[in-house]
Amino acid sequence: MKTTVSEKGQVTIPKALRDRLGLAPGVVLDFHEENGRLVAEKRADADPFAKWSGKGKLPAGIASVDDYLHQIRER
Repeated sequence: MKTTVSEKGQVTIPKALRDRLGLAPGVVLDFHEENGRLVAEKRADADPFAKWSGKGKLPAGIASVDDYLHQIRER
């Protein structure tokens, strides 16, 4: 697959590669040089569960997650 660098230094990653590598809009890439080659790597999120923090609700009357787990494990 071949692409051309634009005057602004931009390139288009071919769709087949984007699909195969899971490069959706908004994915952040880190670029570096390795032995004369340009290498791009997807940046891993520090904590993939951070976006879910605080989203769950405990049932009424339960003070903590530990209390909830204790209660449901007794059943």
